[in-house]
Amino acid sequence: MKKIQLSAITFFTAVLISCGGGAGKEPANSEGFSSIEKEIKGKFGNDAYFTELTIIHNKSIGNMISTTVTDAPESLAMGQWTMSQGNWNQTSDVTLEIPEGTKASDFMFQLDDNINLSTLGNLIEKSKEQLTAEKKIENPSLTMAYIYFPKNGEVSKTEYYVKLEPENGGTTFTFSYDLTGKLIKMDY
Repeated sequence: MKKIQLSAITFFTAVLISCGGGAGKEPANSEGFSSIEKEIKGKFGNDAYFTELTIIHNKSIGNMISTTVTDAPESLAMGQWTMSQGNWNQTSDVTLEIPEGTKASDFMFQLDDNINLSTLGNLIEKSKEQLTAEKKIENPSLTMAYIYFPKNGEVSKTEYYVKLEPENGGTTFTFSYDLTGKLIKMDY
């Protein structure tokens, strides 16, 4: 009887862990976004190449991730993937067209020391602090954060975007930052 009880407890614990948590429940800060990056690397590998990476936050569902990714840039074949409520789904196949004489990887980025989600998480925290200080909006919440990688592949023009709104909805405030974390502009 004890063996069956222990097995049932182990089974239900595993089900609860697999149904919740993970990248979908991570907070919008440096540590939380580092965990999301680990989840992405766990799914696609440490050497994956991206052309798009967006994290959308919904109060009821949690974080949703959308990305266009490949592990073989020279193939010009990429997949568009989404993660919602802990489940990854490929939504489409993408074929890149690049100028003759160029390498596909020149038009993609990798998650590394130069471009990473930990920095994006830090910028979310910085944006919230600025919004609270300047606009007196308490507890602003993340609606979207993403890495903008220019179509011409000029890495130095990569930008981090953070979109926040008041806790109960309303005006969306968009912050854009350069790769070093310097504020480019704040719009609403």
